[in-house]
Amino acid sequence: MLALGMWNTSLAEIQWHETNREMTGKSLNDPRTSDGVEIYGSNGTITIVTPKRITVRVYTILGQVVSQATLQPGTSELRLGSRGIYLVRIGNLTQKVAI
Repeated sequence: MLALGMWNTSLAEIQWHETNREMTGKSLNDPRTSDGVEIYGSNGTITIVTPKRITVRVYTILGQVVSQATLQPGTSELRLGSRGIYLVRIGNLTQKVAI
């Protein structure tokens, strides 16, 4: 079991999943300066839309690794079991996401 904050969850429960869901609203980052990658946070989920294959790492605000994965082009979601502030790192881009 991986301890994250005040709750426990297995690694299988916090994996990225591809989705066909259309994203509405404003991206948390400027896709023009991040190679077209868009990051969204809402309802306990971090969503990334990417035009190319990327490696993404998600950390708690305390620096604990929550997820590390290589995402294929398209839309992917990471459902987390706890609300909070997370850091999403893609290459040289680091974005704070509150969910």
